[in-house]
Amino acid sequence: MSTQTVRTDGATTAAVRTAGLTKRFRNQTAVGGIDLEVPTGAVYGFLGPNGSGKTTTIRMLLSLIAPTSGTIELLGEPMPAGSARALRRVGALVEGPAFHPYLSGRANLARLDAADPHSDSRTAPARIDAALDRVGLLPAATKRYRAYSLGMRQRLAIANALLVPRDLLVLDEPTNGLDPQGTREVRHLVGELATEGTTVLVSSHLLSEVDQMCSHVGVMFEGRLLMQGLLSDLHTEANRTAQTVRVDTDRVEDAAAVLRTVGLTDVRPGVGHVTGLLGEVAIEKVVPELVNDGVPVLGFAVLRPSLEDVFVSLTGEGFDVSG
Repeated sequence: MSTQTVRTDGATTAAVRTAGLTKRFRNQTAVGGIDLEVPTGAVYGFLGPNGSGKTTTIRMLLSLIAPTSGTIELLGEPMPAGSARALRRVGALVEGPAFHPYLSGRANLARLDAADPHSDSRTAPARIDAALDRVGLLPAATKRYRAYSLGMRQRLAIANALLVPRDLLVLDEPTNGLDPQGTREVRHLVGELATEGTTVLVSSHLLSEVDQMCSHVGVMFEGRLLMQGLLSDLHTEANRTAQTVRVDTDRVEDAAAVLRTVGLTDVRPGVGHVTGLLGEVAIEKVVPELVNDGVPVLGFAVLRPSLEDVFVSLTGEGFDVSG
């Protein structure tokens, strides 16, 4: 399937830009020539099923692994040549948190902050507690990491990414292991960061999370970037081309014939109703045509496609839509 591009907002700068980015492991292509563009200030949902190449892409962006081919620009710096300048402005959570099990949450963050040559040791205690408080872990700051739940560990990893102000935050499946309340808090935190001017790249396999959290979206599937652009434009385009009309009637076959004549496609008679894809047909034409042909219209509705419907049409497969 070829890449589809939804209209963007005309932004001239990008926090992340790749061209032909490719990663092969022996005979397997994990990421195949993607052109990723994350506008500055966006909350970009990097969406796709597990195994679609999202994490491999993120690891290349952060110079954790080298690409087989292609180019990467991060915060205006070519990678990996500019990694020393760019990565100090990036906070990241990749492939789950990893900390010292016998240290407390606060002590773990103190060790990591001390290892950062650009951090200020004089402000470390205040910054660490502020980061813990922001992710709801301040009451558990002195508890050993080994006693943390999976959700608490995920929160601590996010806190580590927030120890200093960041221009770009990269979160790989940030809601893994979180309960519904924790998930809402992460969404709220991402919104706050975006309001403050941070660009956020959120990798997820959950449609519901991307739909509620993000301004832009890119869809990965089997190592390919199928589309990217404004999430609102994706909804608009889906509503324009994939609306389904439902007509309730006691003359189903006659109604189906009229819908086909009008120009609807995929017309499907059911019990007491008939449906069809509206496509480019004007909605206001449908009912008058039915009435003119003597077909009683007992009910009429236009069913707009969900985000899941759009992605199924792109990939041929469903995504995990649970929260």
